[in-house]
Amino acid sequence: MKPDIFCQIVAGDIPTEWLYDDKEVLAFADINPQAPVHILIIPKKHFATLNDLGEIDKGLLGHMMLVAQRLATEHGIASGGYRLIINCGAHGGQVVPHLHLHLLGGRELAGDMC
Repeated sequence: MKPDIFCQIVAGDIPTEWLYDDKEVLAFADINPQAPVHILIIPKKHFATLNDLGEIDKGLLGHMMLVAQRLATEHGIASGGYRLIINCGAHGGQVVPHLHLHLLGGRELAGDMC
């Protein structure tokens, strides 16, 4: 089975400008942005969905949230507000089968999404 696109990005097989990189996660701009700032934060370890995480992985989720907070500040959207989204499974709108966190901001999002 071919690795998903995010695993290929982590492996360096697909050139991507990383906005953040550490031992656990990568962040990069979404190729189909839904807001002026739309960044994806992904774990380097493959998890198909949020449902694949266990108690041992709770630190990873917290880390992803703190990376989102840092990126929101760096991209000038922290003070005005931003949205974080994790889609889970087909019915939840997840397109890529690799856990990822969307960071969206740069405009009012109140009427968009949920």
